[in-house]
Amino acid sequence: MAAKPKAVVLLSGGMDSTVTAAIANQNYSLALLHASYGQRTERRERRAFDEVADFDGARERLVVRFDAFAQIGGSALTDRQVAVPESGEALAPHAGIPITYVPFRNAHFLSAAVSWAEVIGATAIFIGVVAEDSSGYPDCRPEYYRAFQALIREGTRPETHIVIETPVIAMRKSEIIQRGADLGAPLDRTWSCYQFDDEACGSCDSCRLRLRAFAEAGLRDPIAYRPRVAP
Repeated sequence: MAAKPKAVVLLSGGMDSTVTAAIANQNYSLALLHASYGQRTERRERRAFDEVADFDGARERLVVRFDAFAQIGGSALTDRQVAVPESGEALAPHAGIPITYVPFRNAHFLSAAVSWAEVIGATAIFIGVVAEDSSGYPDCRPEYYRAFQALIREGTRPETHIVIETPVIAMRKSEIIQRGADLGAPLDRTWSCYQFDDEACGSCDSCRLRLRAFAEAGLRDPIAYRPRVAP
């Protein structure tokens, strides 16, 4: 049997990236990349990454640090002086770009993924970005990835051929959950909360999106939430 081609999968340990890894695992050998960038739940996300990677049986793993984000600030995820919003207003249509946006973050992550892919001979990079049913981040749009694909062609060796795959970009969160359930993805090992690393807050944008999506999918969210929240 011919060996599977190799793909680098950006795995935060969140729901979207975990399902993306499960999708990639159908046709590729996985090389999982995790980015630590000074986010509030950095340790909990790293634990989720390790647990999902163990579940997927991935032998190739890389954890990359981006310490500059904490120094740059400008986001509630990396600046402790900026509160994580809990009102849910950021999820309303035309609410604008929320304060949880980390400026140009995904370009840094993709750059590391391309560098690693070129070294290990991977032919694809998978990233679990979601365009419509997300918090409105500008680096989650399809045109962003088309532009980055062109950059890869111009900035790598002539013989290098790496394709960016965004398999969940057009899905709703509830559809991602259903796809993950169908594939047997370990959703119970994922972490989405922006604020805490023991029990999820249930109030931040990411928790609200997750809770709403599980409800729409008709499934129970398997992670623990703080008592004041009824998932």
